[in-house]
Amino acid sequence: MNKDYFTNEVIKDALVALGEEMFNAMIRTSMSPIIYESNDFAVGACDARGNLLAQGNGVTAFLAMLDTAVVSTLEKYPNKGDINDGDIFIANIPYEGGGSHLSDVVIICPVFFENELVAFTVNKAHWTEVGGAEPGSVSTRSTEIYQEGLQFNFLKLFEAGKMNSALEGIIRSNVRLPDSTMGDLHAGVAAARVGANRIIELFAKYDKDNVLYAMEDLLDYGERMTRAELKKLPKGEFYAEDIVEDDGLGNGPFKICAKVTITDEKVLVDYSGTDPQVPGPFNCSFTGLVTGARCIFKAITNPEIPANGGCFRLLEVTCPEGTIISAVAPAPVSIYYEALIAAIDVMWKAMAPVVPDRLPAGHQRSVGATFVSGIHPDTKQFFVMGEPLVGGWGASTELDGDNGQFCCGNGETFNIPIELFETRYGIQVDQYGFHNQNGGAGEKRGGKGVVLDYRITSDEAYFTYAATRTESKPWSMQGGDEGSNNYAEIHRHDGDIERHHMCTTVPVKKDEVIRIFTGTGGGVGDPKKRPEESIKTDIKNGYITEEQARSDYGFNTG
Repeated sequence: MNKDYFTNEVIKDALVALGEEMFNAMIRTSMSPIIYESNDFAVGACDARGNLLAQGNGVTAFLAMLDTAVVSTLEKYPNKGDINDGDIFIANIPYEGGGSHLSDVVIICPVFFENELVAFTVNKAHWTEVGGAEPGSVSTRSTEIYQEGLQFNFLKLFEAGKMNSALEGIIRSNVRLPDSTMGDLHAGVAAARVGANRIIELFAKYDKDNVLYAMEDLLDYGERMTRAELKKLPKGEFYAEDIVEDDGLGNGPFKICAKVTITDEKVLVDYSGTDPQVPGPFNCSFTGLVTGARCIFKAITNPEIPANGGCFRLLEVTCPEGTIISAVAPAPVSIYYEALIAAIDVMWKAMAPVVPDRLPAGHQRSVGATFVSGIHPDTKQFFVMGEPLVGGWGASTELDGDNGQFCCGNGETFNIPIELFETRYGIQVDQYGFHNQNGGAGEKRGGKGVVLDYRITSDEAYFTYAATRTESKPWSMQGGDEGSNNYAEIHRHDGDIERHHMCTTVPVKKDEVIRIFTGTGGGVGDPKKRPEESIKTDIKNGYITEEQARSDYGFNTG
């Protein structure tokens, strides 16, 4: 092996860059807007042992999903000859590596060079349909995993390059949107193969030993750079707790606890004291919990260091088995992301007061995932619309909070354009803008949540929605005010307004309106110290009313 350090850097940069190429391949080939518009997926590569080498843009909450999926694949197929060139695996089991909920499907592609397993490429994407009791495969009322859709237990989707036609038939026969579901499956395979081809090209061009050395060096680089950031952090123990209001079945609230211990060598996060797993579908697996801790760990060290397994050697996560954030089979997990985000938020809450330059106050803390299904009024075809919603982020010590952003678990997620939205689905968007509900006042103001109206244009549609921060509010710092709540309303023809914080397939008639409010983030600092010009600008922009300026900020608009 020639230790040419310039070549070594070229190889490492190429490994990081392949994630971007896989990301673009996924967008270009997928069939569902939740993938090609919202970017609800993640892609990356691992070495032959399952260490994360690189991860492209995409969902932050998948930050521990790719490498752990590879590790579980290796555990399922431990013997020589179990994994062969041309094999591709599919998995979505929540309680093992790569697991979140059944809608998030992992495609795992082993990469061979000269008959040796040298790497894996992986992607994980939200499929609009994986079957189950409800359209969109998401339910707030499931009580066991079997109601939530098909389970793929690290199956061979392709064997020696040939697709498993029986498995394809099972999928087609058990989902409501077979063409788009199979399209998203093949998009995942295409993205994985793009990454695999780039890795093979690297081995062919630079020699096997050189590339293997660069892989190991890339991991060591991640650890080395993260260790330098760790030295800058305050040392000690930091604790916070919070709640998830409901499990979808009316039980709750449920407590989530986090104790963060920072030493010279490690960041240890202990979630002991968190309540047991719940009867409803708000459970999250331990893999999801590790993802959550990785998100905040990156935020308090350095988010600009490329994410790889070396970075996370300095993070240790513990939690007793069988809690709401370390659930075991057959717990329902359809709305796992709300418990996951609560776990992220409670670690965030513990750390923000001691690293206020790196973490703001609390945000809307909900995906606010909204699903509407029905028969399209023009095409007469069945549709399922699913999208996350934006809300307000908390203020920092230096800046107002960001308005209308996706929650911490979404990452590089985007809105579905309204033009596409109204074309593909039996829905019209009547309004979409920032609201001025009470909450988030401070010397630095919390970011604004939004109000969004879906007017139903089908004869009838069915509404599914789940959120947290529906009673508790985004937390503030240094004397600022808490933020506001997430919730949905259905405005009926007779003038009745139904309020929901979670519901499944509620019938909504043509021209009735689903109105959704998302939370405003927490404020930072005494509102009475907010500069006069900032208050006037907030009034001008409609972020606050003149009455709020008087009551919250002591500002006389007269």
